[in-house]
Amino acid sequence: MTSSSLEETATRPGGHAAHNASLEGTTMTDTTPNAAQSGTFEIGGDLTVTRLGFGAMRVTGDGVWGDPADREGALTTLRRLPELGVNLIDTADSYGPAVSEELIREALHPYDTVVIATKGGLTRTGPNVWIPVGRPEYLKQQAHLSRRRLGVDRIDLWQLHRIDPNVPRDEQFGAIRELMDEGVIRHAGLSEVTVEEIEAARNVFPVATVQNLYNLANRKSEDVLDYCQQEHIGFIPWYPLAAGNLAREGSVLTEIAARLGATPSQVALAWVLRRSPVMLPIPGTGKVRHLEENVAAARLTLTDEDFRALDEVGRQEWEKQQN
Repeated sequence: MTSSSLEETATRPGGHAAHNASLEGTTMTDTTPNAAQSGTFEIGGDLTVTRLGFGAMRVTGDGVWGDPADREGALTTLRRLPELGVNLIDTADSYGPAVSEELIREALHPYDTVVIATKGGLTRTGPNVWIPVGRPEYLKQQAHLSRRRLGVDRIDLWQLHRIDPNVPRDEQFGAIRELMDEGVIRHAGLSEVTVEEIEAARNVFPVATVQNLYNLANRKSEDVLDYCQQEHIGFIPWYPLAAGNLAREGSVLTEIAARLGATPSQVALAWVLRRSPVMLPIPGTGKVRHLEENVAAARLTLTDEDFRALDEVGRQEWEKQQN
């Protein structure tokens, strides 16, 4: 798996500003992309990551099932991440299943310069099939298996992939608390949740991140993002490059992209990064060329006028989808 401040910088946990090395109106002329230009964020207040991360779902086979068609290409893409300044890598035990975690270990272990975030709580019976399983014993078992596959003593960030509606949520949250107390995981997060669910979870364990669908054209989680910014919780938008009809020829998005010498996807990603200092987008790919294109968006900084124009057309597109 894989978002309201107009300020160029804003306060992040610890009272520091989320750093952005880019200058307003920067174009895509530099040929050396580096995710560090997106700034940094401290997950849980003590785990520093570059804000532009990587989602490792697409290093698996079709339907997020089985091995990738180009295994060496997937490994090469993963190994390129530290070279491009990307140090937040998000995966899940269900990607493959297990394939993504195993490839990450093969490519990057012992993780000297990267933070590995994984997820548990979804089981698979085939391609594109995802079934929530929130029994406490299952969640704990899967966290231990992820730790073994990744080759670590403690998982940096473990996230509940979905809350299972058939299991009392406090039991699921309690399992996460136990994993933290046992030292299996350092920080914990949630995925596809509401503000009310985040608050309920925070009564049981510290919520370090929330991973919800969010992009220029999908604003369903706007209230969740605002809550996360207020509470200094990292917000990991999955599917951050999507722009829907906004990417059509002659649109505001494509006109801004042409003026800045960027692709519409890069501009959409730059907007996501600008939207909030707690935003940690994780665009994914199995190809180095696409990875480098995504990372290059980190140095693209929108003017206030461009940001507001994109925000407006994005909201209009979202409202249109609701009618």
